[in-house]
Amino acid sequence: MVRAALRDALALVLPVACAGCDEPDTTLCEACVELLAPAPRRRYTARDSGHEGIAVWSGLRFDGVAARVLRALKEDGRTGLARALAPALAAAVAAAGDPAAVIVPVPTSRAAFRRRGYRVVELVAARAGLRVEPLLVHTRRTADQRGLDQDARRRNVAASLRSRDAAGRRVLVLDDVVTTGATLAEAARALRAAGADVVGAVTIAATPRRSE
Repeated sequence: MVRAALRDALALVLPVACAGCDEPDTTLCEACVELLAPAPRRRYTARDSGHEGIAVWSGLRFDGVAARVLRALKEDGRTGLARALAPALAAAVAAAGDPAAVIVPVPTSRAAFRRRGYRVVELVAARAGLRVEPLLVHTRRTADQRGLDQDARRRNVAASLRSRDAAGRRVLVLDDVVTTGATLAEAARALRAAGADVVGAVTIAATPRRSE
């Protein structure tokens, strides 16, 4: 929290540029704010271990301005951008249509947390007024998913999560971006193994598919 507060304070005295288009002297210009207007869309993860794929609702398409803003939040420490992404996540949760479900975030790796000092999806969820419950934990390290194809991503995250205190609970899995859905599928597997009823997943954004 102290690290995030210091970053926000520095933004007041150091030159800034729009995270979406590099316009000077603004954290996020009006045009880019408009391009972050939620447009919820749904896709499904692949069938896994005898279960049908789960529905994944995402508030934004992960390209252009949305991709740049989310990367600035994740990689550049610009925590103030979480508030601009919050409506997209809130819209995805609303589109999932199960207000009684517990929202369970995919856990941030220890290395990522040490590097950033905050958990991206939990920060955005807080700005959206959403309560989350950290029922998932890592059981082992995984490689960076970037650059891996669908099969490699699935192998990379297989059996990498376990759940606790989930028996009998209706659950929505939460992550920042869905690409192939491998991480969300692994989270769903771990939660089901602990007795949860996984009703779907939500993300801030979704990587466009080739057909799009």
